[in-house]
Amino acid sequence: MTVFVYVNTSKQVGDAEHVKVFATTDAAETWFEENDPKDVAFECEVLE
Repeated sequence: MTVFVYVNTSKQVGDAEHVKVFATTDAAETWFEENDPKDVAFECEVLE
């Protein structure tokens, strides 16, 4: 299983807007289209 992670480097660590985690590419793409169309998320494996 993987998730897609976005880090807003203009926010401080701990800020609610600093990191976003998306379960699907569709969820990430929808958020980016509406909020930050020039940025991207990276795919990360979920460890069990």
